[in-house]
Amino acid sequence: MMKQAGFFDVEERLARLSGLGDQLEAFSRTVGFEVFRPDLEQALAYSDGSKGGRPPFDSVLMFRILVIQTLNNLSDKRTEYLINDRLSFMRFLGLGLSDRVPDSKTVWLFRERLTQAGAIERLFARFDATLRNAGYLPMSGQILDATLVAAPKQRNTNTEKADLRAGRIPEDWQDKPSKLSHKDRHARWTLKFTKAKRQDDGTIPATDLAIPFFGYKSHVSINRKFRFIRKWKTTDAAASDDVRLREGLLDKTNTASSVWADTAYRSKANEDFMEKQGFVSKVHRKEPHLKPMPLHIQKSNAGKSVIRSRVEHVFADQKSQTGLFVRTVGITRATTRIGLANIVYNMRRFFFLERISASA
Repeated sequence: MMKQAGFFDVEERLARLSGLGDQLEAFSRTVGFEVFRPDLEQALAYSDGSKGGRPPFDSVLMFRILVIQTLNNLSDKRTEYLINDRLSFMRFLGLGLSDRVPDSKTVWLFRERLTQAGAIERLFARFDATLRNAGYLPMSGQILDATLVAAPKQRNTNTEKADLRAGRIPEDWQDKPSKLSHKDRHARWTLKFTKAKRQDDGTIPATDLAIPFFGYKSHVSINRKFRFIRKWKTTDAAASDDVRLREGLLDKTNTASSVWADTAYRSKANEDFMEKQGFVSKVHRKEPHLKPMPLHIQKSNAGKSVIRSRVEHVFADQKSQTGLFVRTVGITRATTRIGLANIVYNMRRFFFLERISASA
């Protein structure tokens, strides 16, 4: 017969987890989650049409659940299961063994209410203020880049695709609300270019590979000094990168004016815009049409690459650590998903830098 776990048994197990280096416990000590409460309460009040009655679970507890979910790339069902299963998750959430755990529907509903209220930008700004207060100001210029984020593929007819591209709801979907709710009308197909791999005989094909890709695009601006995401935007996967530079992606509060980016951001409109706004362009120059790249431009681009490549660490971290992927339907939900991934990346970066400074 199995012995019933007592209070001291649980305490002993938690102490052992701490001794083994419970990352979530250390994370919880570094990141002050209470700072999010005012924005969470405001968002929930805005999205709750019924008004009145206390929510079944504390808003900060629910936000912590979204952080766990993002950190571990979990579905709502898997999140519910693992909170019940793992003592480290329960401690991070401040739940005891006898406390009720939010179910997957409650998690979905909470995230949906934040999405309806458009709260993710405010929550991101709230943590950015925390970073500034801790001394992590945007310094040494900024680096821009974008990455593709996959979404579940849609099986649409050519007529339906044409309607979606024109911004129309296909006629066959209009009187079928359940079908409409499962159709992503905002994600788009694009081509993802990857370097051709060396063949078995040692040769490298002359052309790179073009792979069809469906989903969204995450655009970010990081500061060069601390590598925090400072500005971000979500678009469909087919949206061009260069226009985003002029749509609020540049951070005017950075203490330095230099802007690094790859050739996708090089255009006369962008160069004029940056000059007018007081930024200094360090954007890669494109290769001249049907001519070899001049040596001085090659050298200049190579020097810029050393700095610009730092932004790739951000996307690599998001995709390897948190498995950045959109499970939901529509750009507003995708924005919440990518916004959460950006907040959690900044939290992890903050945790890392604080640990380094503490041990220095």
